[in-house]
Amino acid sequence: MRILLPMTLLCLAGCTATARPVSMPLVSAPIRATGLQAVLGQPAETLIAEFGKPALDSREASARRLQFRSGICVLDAYLYPPETGGAAKVTYLDARQPDGRDIDRASCVAALRAAKK
Repeated sequence: MRILLPMTLLCLAGCTATARPVSMPLVSAPIRATGLQAVLGQPAETLIAEFGKPALDSREASARRLQFRSGICVLDAYLYPPETGGAAKVTYLDARQPDGRDIDRASCVAALRAAKK
C-alpha cells in the first residue's frame, strides 16, 4: 500500500494536458472612462461637456468649484492648478443627495451622465 499511493500519484501527474496558446487579433477600440476616472484629473471643459452647464461655478484664489445637480444627487468638483502650472484639474469630488444625505460619488457621476442624455 505504501508503494501503490506514490505510484498512482506519479501516473496521475503525467496525465496533465498542455494548452496551446491561441492567438487573437488585437482590436484597438476607444475605452470611455467610467465612474470617478471620468472626472478626477479632468479640466473644467471636460466636466461641462460631460454634465452640461454647472449649477454653481465659484472661484477662490486659484481654486474652482463646479457643482452639478440632478434629481438624484449633487456633485461638487474641486479643481486646482498643478504645482508646475497649467490648467486647473479636478483633484477632489464630494457628492450628496439633494436632501444632504450621503451618496456614493461614482453613483452620482453615473446619475448625472444619465440625466444629461
